[in-house]
Amino acid sequence: MHEPKLPSLKIYSAQDFPAYLPKLNQLFDDLFRDGKGFRSKLVARVAARVGADDRCIQLLAQTIEFIHNASLLHDDLIDRSVLRRGKPAAWTKYTPEYAVLAGDYLLARVMVNLSGYGNVRLIQYTAEMISDLLEGEWIQDSLVGDHAVTAAQLDRVHNLKTGSLFKWCLRSPFHALKRDDPHLHEVLENCGIILGLLFQRSDDLLDFDVRNHEGKAVLGDLKSGYMNSFTVFVFEGLDEGVKSRARAAQSLGEFKRAVGESHFDERLAAFDAMNLKQIELYAHNLQRLRSHLAASEQMLIEDLSRLSEILYWRKA
Repeated sequence: MHEPKLPSLKIYSAQDFPAYLPKLNQLFDDLFRDGKGFRSKLVARVAARVGADDRCIQLLAQTIEFIHNASLLHDDLIDRSVLRRGKPAAWTKYTPEYAVLAGDYLLARVMVNLSGYGNVRLIQYTAEMISDLLEGEWIQDSLVGDHAVTAAQLDRVHNLKTGSLFKWCLRSPFHALKRDDPHLHEVLENCGIILGLLFQRSDDLLDFDVRNHEGKAVLGDLKSGYMNSFTVFVFEGLDEGVKSRARAAQSLGEFKRAVGESHFDERLAAFDAMNLKQIELYAHNLQRLRSHLAASEQMLIEDLSRLSEILYWRKA
């Protein structure tokens, strides 16, 4: 496959923030170090495939990383997560107040940088995305401790939080190039929604040590009182006594014994089958996308075709 020519991405450097704020710079040094930069690489690839110049690619890549890392600063504090990327979370090392201010500062810098680029629609769309992220976090936090949460409620959170970032990665390069055809953006929106859903459902499986190559803490969601998508799926059809015992589980073995080993395995297989249908729907939308791309841009379809399975099955 022909690889697009990408500039050397500079997501963060000491020159991006004032030298007279040394603690802020130290916090950002810790925050950005060791990040995978997956979203910046995705938006950069999309932008390069559709003909964006290096300045635009750099702007979009930095924008999504600033927003994503701002959300991590805020999320870790809200969730009281003490680790991020194997290191102490910023709020534990620099105080909660500094973590909040640092996240707010990144979001402010996003708007300053985009304003300098001068594309009003791109600024508007980015502001809408940040609003969606915050709404999603608000709703998700309200669901902690809610034992009656539904799959539909969780899907809404996934779309507002995880999905909004993927949608932005797919749509923002076209907005940057002033390609605002509503039919094009409808297809890209659909693709981003599905990618966000698959990524988050896969992430929820990590809580049960399923394809947990990252070594995420097991039952972290459950112990914090949050019923994630796989928990809700497993609990369907079980009586309240069983669900109560499962919610009180302190280990994965305890959880499986409470719901039944065979029931757990059957629900996992059904959960995977349900998400395979989402992967098929994603492929259908990519085929729809073909008609909106020029001949020179068709390789974008091949790039994006791999994403759904990579995100759900946690492939390298």
